[in-house]
Amino acid sequence: MSRIGKLPISIPASVTIAVDNNVVTVKGPKGELSQEISPLISLEIENGTCVLTRPNDEKQTRSLHGLYRALINNMVVGVSEGYKKTLELVGVGYRVSNNGQIIEFSLGYTHNIFLQLPKEVKVETKSERNQNPLVILESYDKQLLGQVCAKIRSFRKPEPYKGKGVKFVGEIIRRKAGKSASSK
Repeated sequence: MSRIGKLPISIPASVTIAVDNNVVTVKGPKGELSQEISPLISLEIENGTCVLTRPNDEKQTRSLHGLYRALINNMVVGVSEGYKKTLELVGVGYRVSNNGQIIEFSLGYTHNIFLQLPKEVKVETKSERNQNPLVILESYDKQLLGQVCAKIRSFRKPEPYKGKGVKFVGEIIRRKAGKSASSK
């Protein structure tokens, strides 16, 4: 039994959900998102909650049940509250700055890296003395935000010896011991 799929989604007062030809559209104060769902899954909206049901207990149907419930819940939370991710640049000389929707990274390569962000993602950069530079990303689309964060992280992944690179704030990097001295 899908335990995630059974949970009802509570809909805040400022959010509206519409279903048209297996396309769910969620509108809220932060924006509008839409997701196509499988015809096997049916969606019922009543007194401030949204419930997804499935016709049978086949493996494929059970997995789609939980998937679409999670996707719709992420859409509801996104358009009402939004999502926020913070990335940290760990390393000597690593810098970041933004000019509108363009972010410029200096990550120890011979050239700077420029990244054009989609209009749905808001960016803020912080650089304070004696602290690692931060990139704060906000969006109402959780999937897009995760994709942008993964792209930024791929520029310089955290390495296990010194921990240098681009990482999420609070992320724990497994460290390795370096070379040990030879015993001759």
